[in-house]
Amino acid sequence: MSTNLASQSLAEVKVPNGGEVDESLMPKSGESRTVGSLSYMFMWIGDGVNLGNMTLGASLIVAGAATLNLVQTFVAAIIAIGIISLFFTLNDRLGYKTGIPYVMQLRMSFGIKGSFITALLRGIPAIIWFGFQSWIGGTALNEIAKIVTGGSFDNTVICFVVIQLVQIVLSLYGFHAIKWVEILASVVIMLGLVYVFYVLMASHREIIAERWVHSEGTWGLPFFAFIMVFLGNYAAIFLSAADYSRELKAGISTKKRGILYFSPIFIAYGFVLTIGAMLASATGISNPVKAFAIVVDNPYITAAVSAFIVIGAVAVNMVANIIPPTYVITMLTKLKYKVAVVITGLLAFCSFPWVLVQDDSAAGLNTFVLIYSAFLGPIVAILLVEYYLLRKQTVNVADIYNENGPFAGFNPCALIAMLLGAGAAFIEVDLGWIVGVIVGGASYFLLMKYTFKDSVFKKGTIFER
Repeated sequence: MSTNLASQSLAEVKVPNGGEVDESLMPKSGESRTVGSLSYMFMWIGDGVNLGNMTLGASLIVAGAATLNLVQTFVAAIIAIGIISLFFTLNDRLGYKTGIPYVMQLRMSFGIKGSFITALLRGIPAIIWFGFQSWIGGTALNEIAKIVTGGSFDNTVICFVVIQLVQIVLSLYGFHAIKWVEILASVVIMLGLVYVFYVLMASHREIIAERWVHSEGTWGLPFFAFIMVFLGNYAAIFLSAADYSRELKAGISTKKRGILYFSPIFIAYGFVLTIGAMLASATGISNPVKAFAIVVDNPYITAAVSAFIVIGAVAVNMVANIIPPTYVITMLTKLKYKVAVVITGLLAFCSFPWVLVQDDSAAGLNTFVLIYSAFLGPIVAILLVEYYLLRKQTVNVADIYNENGPFAGFNPCALIAMLLGAGAAFIEVDLGWIVGVIVGGASYFLLMKYTFKDSVFKKGTIFER
């Protein structure tokens, strides 16, 4: 059976399941999808307005001086968001048309066994981000607890555990819960951030202008490095674009899906980056939660802002950091979805998120993003080369789910290309993502063309003999 994605409707994509994979990893038909365009946009707004992104904005301020000024920051952001939206739209097509998740998409290029390695490269960073966002949320919840109890309670670890447990419970309900959490979070948090922006402009305008807006900055390597960090922050998400697009209702064109990515990411990310840089400029502190407590010197308002932060942490985890690693665990262990969700939450406890961001610097977070994105750039390039160049958007979906079919084992071309791309990325880590994309994609095309002549992975490609 050959599945031509250009002509086949969503409901027609069906494959037999002999028990090899959990039901949650099977293709989703058109009628089972519940996320519309507006909900999808709110989902990405909710994902964007979070403390991780705000911390990246704060990372522009080092020892009281900005590495990029206001104009340079937003030029870098627009470039990065444009690239993110392009890769999102290109890589979401297979999942949107067939309903398969990312971990199944990997099989087409890397093979069933090879996909285990690449799935972990997506799952592990998500679990660490899960723990980091929860730790930030736990810090904010602790601020609320201190205010409510008059200072008698002060334990961030307990608050971290509470938030983690709440997220595990919410995640058991899958994308149905995510949709409503994101709509609520995006509206509430944006309103809260508007107030914080007003406070910063009213009380700290001069120092923000001096340290960030009117700073000299640079259009050199730090400018491009920030674009790479920006891309690296989203690299894991658009790599697993199929996990999200498979939930989107039918009938949405490629162009419209591109707008559904660009618009909310621009609105959310642009605003959050601004707040993060402003907070760090005003206080010299890279941890937004602690910076909030200094800027907003009112216990009730601090409690309200901290509540927004808690909601934001939950919102971004629900979208970006829970579902993808859950699918990975489900695939690797054959466990049911709900069991895998619980395991994902427990693993996030062990991520040591407090190490990534210190009061005076968010360098640890940036380094973490740059390192793991060095591997993710080559992977997404390989997937796109496979789908668009080698297979011309024609995929046999049944073969992807056949444990003994042509995608059994591993594809050496894909694994070698990934390592070559990652190796090239580490030569210049600050530009690692784009270097990895170019080297990984080109290497895969050439390896598929000139090596392993009898490889079964060439079946159905332009290099089939």
